[in-house]
Amino acid sequence: MTFYENTLITKQDLPKSELDKIKEKYNDLINSSLGKVLKIENWGLLNLSRRIKKNSRGFFLHYKFEG
Repeated sequence: MTFYENTLITKQDLPKSELDKIKEKYNDLINSSLGKVLKIENWGLLNLSRRIKKNSRGFFLHYKFEG
């Protein structure tokens, strides 16, 4: 299998419960597609280099997985 990395950026004002739902959603998506999640890194709230839809910060989630 090949190793992949993917980084998700969510809104800065997202509650922790919603952030956990997003983590589980993508974890389940990868595992149901015959992939294997190796590591999920929560990089936290970071500044964006450019504004995206009037947001200058976002929560970064980094996935390392086999597919």
